[in-house]
Amino acid sequence: MILATTILTLLLPVPGHAGQEHVYRWVDKDGQVHYGDSIPADAADFEKQVVNATGVPVDTLRGKRTAEEIAEELRQQELKAAIDEQRRQDAALLATYLTLDEITMHRDRRVELFQAQARVTELYLRNLERRLESLMDEAKRYRPYSEDPDAQMMPADLGRDIQDTRKTIDRHQGNLARFHKDEREIIARFDVDITRFKELKGLN
Repeated sequence: MILATTILTLLLPVPGHAGQEHVYRWVDKDGQVHYGDSIPADAADFEKQVVNATGVPVDTLRGKRTAEEIAEELRQQELKAAIDEQRRQDAALLATYLTLDEITMHRDRRVELFQAQARVTELYLRNLERRLESLMDEAKRYRPYSEDPDAQMMPADLGRDIQDTRKTIDRHQGNLARFHKDEREIIARFDVDITRFKELKGLN
């Protein structure tokens, strides 16, 4: 420290440093301390301190980082972001619900909504399937469904009815599958919230 202060004191009064507000300080690979009002190219990889006229460090300029250092910095940034996001979610959870019963009641209401949609869709599908069965029974009187070689070709409107009914069935089967999937997902999300709420509130 005495050596560094002595070097800095000798450096500042020389021509080119008069009125200089700060200089750079760095240590090379051999451990030698350097000062300068600019950074030479061969010092770019070293960490530099910015010191003011009284020798007090006021800033640090990082040197060239290794791949491991870069990876660790990214990991720390991701960890901090995850912690911040968890804190945000915790705050929102505690602001939304006061008791565990409120969470379970909200979950049950959401689940009942999906179940009601599923029941209506299932009923509509049964009606569609009965309609398709009736249309197919009628289509058996015509070619290509009839085994009678003298049967007439199926009317175009009957063919369109069959095709449209099948498409409607497919669409509502997709809706039904989505309702069941949404129900499972909402239960899983509420399970996470319930577990976290218990942890935050110290509940068993």
